[in-house]
Amino acid sequence: MADSIPLNQFRKNSKRIPYYNSARLSRYSLEDELSNLDEMPLMMSEEAFENDESDYQTLPRARVNQKHRGLGWFLMGGWKVLCGSCCDCLAHICWAKKQLKARTVWLGCPEKCEEKYPKNAIKNQKYNIFTFVPGVLYQQFKFFLNLYFLVVACSQLVPALKIGYLYTYWAPLAFVLSVTMMREAVDEVRRFQRDKEMNSQLYSKLTVRGKIQVKSSDIQVGDLIIVEKNQRIPADMIFLRTSEKTGACFIRTDQLDGETDWKLKVAVVCTQRLPAVGDLFSINAYVYAQKPQLDIHSFEGNFTREDSDPQIHESLNIDNTLWASTIVASGTVIGVVIYTGKETRSVLNTSSAKNKFGLLDLELNRLTKALFLAQVVLSIVMVALQGFVGPWFRNLFRFVVLFSYIIPISLRVNLDMGKSAYGWMIMKDENIPGTVVRTSTIPEELGRLVYLLTDKTGTLTQNEMIFKRLHLGTVSYGTDTMDEIQNHIVQSYTQVTSQPSNGTSGSSTTPSRKAQASAPKVRKSVSSRIHEAVKAIALCHNVTPVYESHGVVNGETESAEADQDFSDDNRTYQASSPDEVALVRWTESVGLTLVNRDLTSLQLKTPSGQILSFLILQIFPFTSESKRMGIIVREESTGDITFYMKGADVAMASIVQYNDWLEEECGNMAREGLRTLVVAKKSLSEEQYQDFENRYNQAKLSIHDRSLKVAAVVESLEREMELLCLTGVEDQLQADVRPTLELLRNAGIKIWMLTGDKLETATCIAKSSHLVSRSQDIHVFRPVSNRGEAHLELNAFRRKHDCALVISGDSLEVCLRYYEHEFVELACQCPAVVCCRCSPTQKAQIVRLLQQHTDNRTCAIGDGGNDVSMIQAADCGIGIEGKEGKQASLAADFSITQFSHIGRLLMVHGRNSYKRSAALGQFVMHRGMIISAMQAVFSSIFFFASVPLYQGFLMVGYATIYTMFPVFSLVLDQDVKPEMALLYPELYKDLTKGRSLSFKTFLIWVLISVYQGGILMYGGLVLFESEFVHVVAISFTALILTELLMVALTIRTWHWLMVLAEFLSLGCYLASLAFLNEYFDLSFITTWPFLWKVSAITLVSCLPLYIIKYLKRKFSPPSYSKLSS
Repeated sequence: MADSIPLNQFRKNSKRIPYYNSARLSRYSLEDELSNLDEMPLMMSEEAFENDESDYQTLPRARVNQKHRGLGWFLMGGWKVLCGSCCDCLAHICWAKKQLKARTVWLGCPEKCEEKYPKNAIKNQKYNIFTFVPGVLYQQFKFFLNLYFLVVACSQLVPALKIGYLYTYWAPLAFVLSVTMMREAVDEVRRFQRDKEMNSQLYSKLTVRGKIQVKSSDIQVGDLIIVEKNQRIPADMIFLRTSEKTGACFIRTDQLDGETDWKLKVAVVCTQRLPAVGDLFSINAYVYAQKPQLDIHSFEGNFTREDSDPQIHESLNIDNTLWASTIVASGTVIGVVIYTGKETRSVLNTSSAKNKFGLLDLELNRLTKALFLAQVVLSIVMVALQGFVGPWFRNLFRFVVLFSYIIPISLRVNLDMGKSAYGWMIMKDENIPGTVVRTSTIPEELGRLVYLLTDKTGTLTQNEMIFKRLHLGTVSYGTDTMDEIQNHIVQSYTQVTSQPSNGTSGSSTTPSRKAQASAPKVRKSVSSRIHEAVKAIALCHNVTPVYESHGVVNGETESAEADQDFSDDNRTYQASSPDEVALVRWTESVGLTLVNRDLTSLQLKTPSGQILSFLILQIFPFTSESKRMGIIVREESTGDITFYMKGADVAMASIVQYNDWLEEECGNMAREGLRTLVVAKKSLSEEQYQDFENRYNQAKLSIHDRSLKVAAVVESLEREMELLCLTGVEDQLQADVRPTLELLRNAGIKIWMLTGDKLETATCIAKSSHLVSRSQDIHVFRPVSNRGEAHLELNAFRRKHDCALVISGDSLEVCLRYYEHEFVELACQCPAVVCCRCSPTQKAQIVRLLQQHTDNRTCAIGDGGNDVSMIQAADCGIGIEGKEGKQASLAADFSITQFSHIGRLLMVHGRNSYKRSAALGQFVMHRGMIISAMQAVFSSIFFFASVPLYQGFLMVGYATIYTMFPVFSLVLDQDVKPEMALLYPELYKDLTKGRSLSFKTFLIWVLISVYQGGILMYGGLVLFESEFVHVVAISFTALILTELLMVALTIRTWHWLMVLAEFLSLGCYLASLAFLNEYFDLSFITTWPFLWKVSAITLVSCLPLYIIKYLKRKFSPPSYSKLSS
């Protein structure tokens, strides 16, 4: 790392901007930090620590670049900031959000609601019938280009300023606006139809008088709604009843969280037990629900029935909820609506995606402003040379209008059509099938990327888990020795069935040859330990086997299951985690098969076909905080109660009994790229369990700090558990990930991997995928919790050179809090960065940091719902249609089917889109500048008169049918063949420097335009002195020929459509001469003098440029031409 970067973050007397909120601040003990800092020798100037404690809450970057806000700041854009702030304040006052509150909802009694809740209507429309026209016009005229044309066109309504015909100004503007309005109107109508379709869906509502049909938009809080199988849930509900005998149902949540796995939901016990559906109205009950929140994975509430003695209280959690936009996958459900419309989880989590603008558009906007400045200066010069005589101000405005063609209105039209063409080419590319362009405005961004931020699971890896390793402490089994485990399991269960008298010890009985060793207090045999481990893995999970029903009616599923043969072909497993499915599939392969599961029981089938039944007493689901899941089961045959638990090694290390191998083996497996889980168990007596159950149920009913109290009760069980085994599951890499990452690295793109996975696994995947090359060192950023530690660790990191950085989300947060600018500057110099344990909001925050600190273009790629915020925040978002659903793909600007397609998307399509748009934009500007240069020469020769050179149809025809096709055919041009661009990714580095469209290339085009405009006008006047009345015909014909030749000069690779466009345009011009009697004299333009003189002028205007181009290619060829030669 560059040693020159000082970590002097704090400056005296600098203005501070509060950045982190107080909630985040409270996580750090500031007093502790002060005491630590006094003792530490820090590589830092002493003034850095003279500031008070409030220094900690600052955004360094904002301070580093802080400037005094004076008149210069106000004129250079400060007025925009002030106006924006005022508008925000007004909007906040006028549209203050209603405070969200907790609520009590009575079953089937919407009229009892204390407050008015939002309507349950889905509304995705941007405008209504009154705001459509003003809204679209505002969106168009907020761009300088369009506003400029509006002002010019309006000026033509003033007689004194009128130049030429009105339609020459209004027709192009009206065309651009009508195309935009039509496109917006079509989108708006589609949105309206989609909304209407969703809002008009009919649902059965339960009332005292029976079922009635209601529209989705008419559903209210408190309504009892019946949702059938495969129907969308219309609002957030509490699950009261189901047709399934088990009292539970599956729902599909892929539209909500991007996960394709089915989720098991549980009905409220009190209402599920009621004899009939109509009894819901005979009870007096209500649901207390917390206020609407963003978090889709948590919920706290209570169900209370008042008319029973004593009152029935039941705690409600996430398992009792049915969120809107999910689909019922099994049975029919009845729920009570608790949140509607804007308060549902799905709407609260829908962030309106920002409108993305490409860097090329911003650069062209800057050039347009420069051209406007030049236009005004040119007009002032003209008026000054006139001597400011007469009504000079009116003349000035007339000159501004005359030179308005310097900024061509066709620029935006051509670029938008070009972008649509690039999108079509990307989607039609057979080498990357299934690619979809969802944002057609930014294809050029694909050619300007410097940072690629990628997810790991499902993006670099397949999210397909394969069981690879079982470690028992003294012995380890891999894929090649799984048959030994199978033999041990077969022997164990053969022993159990042959010795039925064993009773309680049956589950841990060992083969007869080792029977002597199984005495109490003696170490268990390998066979016994394998048996216990496999049984634990087969029981401790949230997996449900699903059987395809063959014409079975919902109400008869229970009896049908009894007759079912549990055939392996008919069984699929559903779980919220692919790791769990991999573990259960593995236990099936070694002989212990999960055949049935409902809310209260679970059945395993032994190798001999015997069914073992277990009652599920409690289940503790996996959470990102606890990093573990547990289950308490009672074996029906013996009555034994066992508490099984599995989880991450960091969480389990303190729970299991002392051992000397767990930490080392976890590290070994992580280095192999395996995801590890530690499995443990604890036997419970009946008294222990009853005591636990009472305390657990009490904790579940508390309103305040429920999750903390429940966690405390569960933790009382999690002590001195018996360690059974360590499992290793592999997540396979996607196809061609390694060569693709190599390609991107050679192209100069810096790759950051942002993942929620643990540090060891993330590091391992980074190595195995060659994200970090073999020759590179890896610097693992030690966990830091305060400013002093962060400072020391940053200094240690600064001394490293050319090494990849691996940092956890917590440490990252601390660094960003105190040393944001310094950290980002150091990290940006790394060839690769891996951030592990990242939350979705952190991923988006990292994207925004790179945008703020580097001014480079960022691209985010992911496949799950947790990547959406990152994808939307990046300049260019790419979604992969993966195992985790389509949410990321739908939210992205570009959607691909696999990671390896990104290479061609960037190297070939990104390159072509940027190069073509840069050439097209500059050529359209050249087309406007050349005619303005001719106008300037014409006016200066004729006593600075503000008279137009060409009028009416000539001006409209020049920008459309005479030159439109050849100029637009530049979207087919390419400087490098696709194979060459992929073979030499280093060519991509040049694109990021933005040399294809810069002030330098723009000035070259300005000089060409001035030279050609001058030659065409002066040439016409010099050669045709005697036929001066024909100057329009002469110069216009030469102008058209020059433009066609210039297109030919600009093209690097010819396409047959380009040749066709050139001849078509020439043909159109020659054919139209017959109809342009008011401008041209037909008898004159068919003479030889006219033809050779026009040819001579055209030759003088173009030949020098052809010679210069030839010499440049010979003596200073671009890098790509060297390769192609």
